[in-house]
Amino acid sequence: MKRNYKIADKVVEINSIYDEVHEYCAGYQTDEPVDYCVITTNADIDFEREKSAREDEFEGRPTRNFSDGYLEELAVYRKIAEKMIDYDTILFHGSVVAVDGIGYLFTAESGVGKSTHTRLWREYFGKRAVMVNDDKPLLHITDSDVIAYGTPYNGKHRIGSNISVPLKAICILRRAADNHIEPITQEQAYMMLLQQVYRPADSVKMMTTLLLIDRLADTVNLYQLGCNMDISAAKVAYEGMQ
Repeated sequence: MKRNYKIADKVVEINSIYDEVHEYCAGYQTDEPVDYCVITTNADIDFEREKSAREDEFEGRPTRNFSDGYLEELAVYRKIAEKMIDYDTILFHGSVVAVDGIGYLFTAESGVGKSTHTRLWREYFGKRAVMVNDDKPLLHITDSDVIAYGTPYNGKHRIGSNISVPLKAICILRRAADNHIEPITQEQAYMMLLQQVYRPADSVKMMTTLLLIDRLADTVNLYQLGCNMDISAAKVAYEGMQ
């Protein structure tokens, strides 16, 4: 099956084996001219299955059995992430919320509570707050700004919007008894940025990715937030990043 989707201002033709990926991306379908194509094969699906099994073994949990259709969804986004590097755009693991049209990205180690924190922002700000992407946004990086894009790949709860917003700040979450926020340096943030960005296997694309991380860190403000997941954490975070 073959259809076109506009993701991060680029039109991708997805040529898939199964239908699931087209159902997943339906909100992004377009008839505009194609910028690039993604074609998946059974070998791509096998790669995702083997990668998942390695992750399960590393985490010490039973091997999960995913359908071929679901694994193809992963394969498609991996190919999109690889290609978008050519357009100075990276996939970042984090939760982006916008307030009054300005985006804030929260990232953390697994289990800290990125999605919980951005939910607090939506509760605190009401209609002023919009979820851009709750899991894997795309970030387009220039020398002067960063644009965060919603994508179909927005987490298990499918929270996000087909919109783009200027990204003002990246905030690294830590659990703490009391809410407090502080600016951090590029050096302090770098390892987390590197961990959370999609890292391609191709060495040339990886070098480009490293340069884009540097530009990302140069362009947006960087913070660390200690939070206890009370709704006051949203107020502390927002005011600290103004």
